[in-house]
Amino acid sequence: MSIQIENKTRSFTKEEQKLFSDYAGKALATLLSSDFIDKRIHESAEVSVDVRLVGAEGIRKMNQEYRSIDKVTDVLSFPVLDMVDGKLDADLMPYDYAFDEKGKKILPIGDVIICPERARKQAKEYGHSMEREMVFLFVHSLLHLMGFDHENGRDETAMFTRQEEILTSIGLTRDTAPVVPDSDRDSENAKSQGSSILAPEEHPVGEMLPHCGYCALIGRPNVGKSTLLNAITGMKLAIVSHKPQTTRNAISAIYNREDAQVIFVDTPGIHTPKSKLSEFMVDTSFRSAKGADVVVLMVDGRFDKPASVEKKIVTTAKKLKKPMILVINKADAVSKESLLPLIANYSQLAEFEEIVPISALKEDGIEELMDIIISKLPSQPRYFPIEEVTDQTEREIAAELIREQILHYTNEEIPHGTAVEIDSFEEEMSDNAVDSYDRSLIKIHASIICERDSHKSILLGKNGHMIKRIGTAARENIEKMTDCKVFLDLYVKVRKDWKNRQVFLDEFGYKKKED
Repeated sequence: MSIQIENKTRSFTKEEQKLFSDYAGKALATLLSSDFIDKRIHESAEVSVDVRLVGAEGIRKMNQEYRSIDKVTDVLSFPVLDMVDGKLDADLMPYDYAFDEKGKKILPIGDVIICPERARKQAKEYGHSMEREMVFLFVHSLLHLMGFDHENGRDETAMFTRQEEILTSIGLTRDTAPVVPDSDRDSENAKSQGSSILAPEEHPVGEMLPHCGYCALIGRPNVGKSTLLNAITGMKLAIVSHKPQTTRNAISAIYNREDAQVIFVDTPGIHTPKSKLSEFMVDTSFRSAKGADVVVLMVDGRFDKPASVEKKIVTTAKKLKKPMILVINKADAVSKESLLPLIANYSQLAEFEEIVPISALKEDGIEELMDIIISKLPSQPRYFPIEEVTDQTEREIAAELIREQILHYTNEEIPHGTAVEIDSFEEEMSDNAVDSYDRSLIKIHASIICERDSHKSILLGKNGHMIKRIGTAARENIEKMTDCKVFLDLYVKVRKDWKNRQVFLDEFGYKKKED
């Protein structure tokens, strides 16, 4: 029996996760030993459950994607086995099982997604401890994985009874008092750790802010949007290359301060599509602008006239009736006088709220730009916990960091006909680990997808030297991102004309959304 916990929100502390993990293990063991659970499940192999802890916006997105509802819920569950009332619908098949690195037989029964922010709020409302609420949600989800469904009314009473039986048996009764730590001790701990334990509580998701919302960065390829995004966040969230069309998906980065939260979306460069992948990229850019509260159009200060691409962007943005800011990047490369014709030409296209010259590479003018963007955002509740800086997973960022090195080392030999697919992302925990951040090693197996056999030969290089250079550089960047030792194994696969084949685009995450 094993429970893998992935904590994607730092508002749930290490101490809380350790306590939750202990109780969750006891709850799962109690459930599996119950007489209403099919014995074939735990007798055939070690049972495995994956638990992911996410923020409010993360679970909202999952509800939108999988349930078509725009709502922040406390928990979601995704069963793997076909079960009804704790009994298997059919015999287990060989493909139902998995094996760990030592060859041990594993039976995954499903995934559980929990929102700790929502759980914390409910724990206060119900007057019991946070650990009881978290474990209650876990047990509730386990019963869903076992084929119980309270929503149709059939299992509501049975589920309630069994939940209470399990929680009581592990010492979490309904009258379990909340654990209230000594305030003086917490204050001293906070000073010694260099951070405030109360920070997440002081700035919870849902608190009303004077300025909060989404900002879409749009513009033609290679204009510097990703460089600006990385400079704003202080982290490498978007890959940077001198080649155009580097970004393919809209990448969210979160800028936090006590009175404001800006969720930046770095969109793929807008250009004339020449493949289905290009169509996906352009569609992603315009969708991001449509859903934003403010739109930042970034242009290259070295060119004083807008081309057809910029004209199309401005025309589309005007229809959205969003506040629009013109950012002139690479302003350090030209004189201030040479910017005047550019400003005049763009002012004829639209009435911009502000026009701001910057240098994203040298980080000049960014502070002024941030103040302007924030001033244009509406007063809204905080979307993300104040500690979060992105909604991208480590797995997603790792794939982009690998692709960045492909672009860097292959120069013009390999155009943008490559994709990176993470085949496996396995974490080994430290001996004294208390949460998912205490890792001793991450093992990543990834496939580099290219369009031609000749591209594969270039990617591999003579005696495998090129793939080794790409792998070494990518591994070093991934280690900086994860603060953990990384083993990276790369494969090169040919998928002819994959950029125009929808089956491959869907597989690699470039699925066009319907309106």
